[in-house]
Amino acid sequence: MSLTLATWNINSVRLRSDLVLKLLFEEGPDILCLQECKSPVDKMPLEAFAEAGYGHVVARGQKGYNGVAILSKQPMQEVGSHDFASLGHARHIAGQLDNGLIVHNFYVPAGGDVPDRAVNEKFGQKLDYLTDMRDWFRDNRPRKAILVGDLNIAPREDDVWDHKKLLKVVSHTPVEVEHLGDTQEAGGWIDVTRKDIPDGRLYSWWSYRARDWDAADKGRRLDHIWASPDIATAAHSSRIMRDARGWEKPSDHAPVFASFDL
Repeated sequence: MSLTLATWNINSVRLRSDLVLKLLFEEGPDILCLQECKSPVDKMPLEAFAEAGYGHVVARGQKGYNGVAILSKQPMQEVGSHDFASLGHARHIAGQLDNGLIVHNFYVPAGGDVPDRAVNEKFGQKLDYLTDMRDWFRDNRPRKAILVGDLNIAPREDDVWDHKKLLKVVSHTPVEVEHLGDTQEAGGWIDVTRKDIPDGRLYSWWSYRARDWDAADKGRRLDHIWASPDIATAAHSSRIMRDARGWEKPSDHAPVFASFDL
């Protein structure tokens, strides 16, 4: 079975439902994982997604912020929603297809502006969230699983526009990269995007603050697709849909795709 999956921080699923539908109609992934939905589940435009062929949804939502959802063409059952770091936030949902494949969808906390947990509670929450993820996957080693989402960390030097300038900027600090690496190692996860595209600068997020984001190209790769070792070799055709960042009233994130022959 061939399966194509996409992950996208949509930055309000209600505000940008037309962009979600555009992606579904034009690209037709089998599964679309959304983060930062900013909506309770009962207020998400699920009927419109069902009419587009995505009638199977597992989701966790909150009013105005956070929120994760998995839209699937195929039947999917919810198999978990963990409140890592006990924040009370809707940041994780997991669904399982009939063939046993589990998809984890994460929205890791951004961490605020100051990379110091002593003066910035949000940064501490981010590190604690990643620590809990690490410990959970260490105890629950993934098999036939895919982990996707806005992990809010660009780990490699070529995942940011300027490594040296961003070393003290939240999302690329050494302590965050270390925490993300520990989480990845604990689950044995393979970074599918970088498996398929091992070299060169690669971004999935560009700030709204840039007057011309495309020309400035000061991006970061914050959005990820990982696979458990048993299916990582089945992954291929990874890409970041940069054009979507230029759509009308866009999210500041671009969708990330990967396909799997399972």
